Amino acid sequence: MHDAVLFEEVRCADGKRLGIATLNSEKSLNALTLQMIRLLQPQLAAWEADPDIAAVLLRGAGEKAFCAGGDVRALREALLSDDSHPQPQALEFFREEYTLDYHIHCYAKPLIVWGHGIVMGGGLGLMAGASHRVATSATRIAMPEITIGLYPDVAGSWFLQRMPARVGLFLGLTGAPLNAHDALICNLADHVLATDAWPQLLEQLQQQYWDADAATRHAQVSALLSQLEQAARHSLPASNVQPNLLTIHQLMSMGDLASVADALGTQQFDDDWLASAAKNFRHGCPVSAAVTWEIFQRARHLSLAEALRMELILSLNFCHKPDFREGVRALLVDKDRQPQWHYRQLADIPQDWVDSHFVAPWPADQHPLAALR
Repeated sequence: MHDAVLFEEVRCADGKRLGIATLNSEKSLNALTLQMIRLLQPQLAAWEADPDIAAVLLRGAGEKAFCAGGDVRALREALLSDDSHPQPQALEFFREEYTLDYHIHCYAKPLIVWGHGIVMGGGLGLMAGASHRVATSATRIAMPEITIGLYPDVAGSWFLQRMPARVGLFLGLTGAPLNAHDALICNLADHVLATDAWPQLLEQLQQQYWDADAATRHAQVSALLSQLEQAARHSLPASNVQPNLLTIHQLMSMGDLASVADALGTQQFDDDWLASAAKNFRHGCPVSAAVTWEIFQRARHLSLAEALRMELILSLNFCHKPDFREGVRALLVDKDRQPQWHYRQLADIPQDWVDSHFVAPWPADQHPLAALR
């Protein structure tokens, strides 16, 4: 089963090589598994240490998705078979996933993610930290965890904070989707290329004469992507986010979640994208909304490493509590779309229930991600 991720190296004009990793599970929309993570991490490290590797590319098999998120159905099955806390398989998955995400954020060489098609959840965790994040007109990005009783993880508590006009909080509460234009505005993509530009991108990267300095190689990749981007300007979709920035900022700046919830529940939005986002919020998990709101208060000044340490605690607590398992059941297993949330209304949620999601299930000096700096 080593073909869950395909690895290849191609030679450049100057004798240097490019490392190419392809998530290879087209039927599952390249859903991220622990096996994939365990294949990616050592190979990325080896390419980073190899002086003959000039740059690295990461893509997904097929035309539908880069990566549609983590394999939450398999995780739910593991939780149902073992209710210990922290649950061992959940701990393994999230610890190794977040370590990989951190590695990508800190990667020394140019790391280009071809974010074509669906990019959700764990797929966005892989893309968000790359040095060069490429979207296409077919890119569809979302962090829809509120629909399954989870929260925006994979460093979402860090990168959602870094969006304009409190858009990150809005996305976390509503799971609203983004297109390629939106991704540029929200700092989740650096360039938008044509949907068929992959062969041309690879060919031109191979034609490069790579500088010995890593910073200069980053600039070389940026310059090349900017040139290729010009051909795709005409296909850039209209942004859903841009015309709604002021409304989003006003909604998210009401001071408390109850006021935000009231506005999303009672206001009539003429914009279809906003109206759909508000509907997602109303039907989403109330505890997910409450914890996401709390995350934004607590994570404002956290470093990336601190945010990921907090997220590991949060993810394991979500796994131990009932809403995540119920949300996955309703959306992806039984598909009845009738989740029976633990608390049906935001007003019913005690603050100590929200706070309990932030309590580590291990001693303070034994955090599994303590090595992240």
